Amino acid sequence: MTDDDATLYDWAGGAGALQRLCEAFYRLVLKDELLVPLFAHMDPGHPRYVAMWLGEVFGGPAGYTAERGGYPAMLGHHLGRAITEPQRRRWVNLMLDAADEVGLPDDPEFRSAFVAYLEWGTRLAVANSQPGAEPPREAPVPRWGWGEAPPYAG
Repeated sequence: MTDDDATLYDWAGGAGALQRLCEAFYRLVLKDELLVPLFAHMDPGHPRYVAMWLGEVFGGPAGYTAERGGYPAMLGHHLGRAITEPQRRRWVNLMLDAADEVGLPDDPEFRSAFVAYLEWGTRLAVANSQPGAEPPREAPVPRWGWGEAPPYAG
């Protein structure tokens, strides 16, 4: 594999790296007074499921779709949660702290793509979580790469 062929999943270090990321992240979340209410009744497998989601999004195996139900399942976890902008921002910040903690690549190209997905995904999660939101119930899992996303047309 050349650098030109590497997916974000490969570049990050694969499933093991994303699992370590999510374990570190949720350790931080469970100590954070702003976020802990959103995750107070978190399934013990939650970090693994989020790692699977990120793996699929970043070009790895479609494990989240196969085992957890893909986009409709992820959407279902956010509906009606009324996530606030401060919670979204803290989520992103703690994810970046966890990425540093576990040693995800820190080159500008990877981090730019990683942050772009975190920003995009969390902003959709906030919108989809609001009372009365009616997001599309069926969509593919996004596949995030090194470039930028096209404008969202909902």
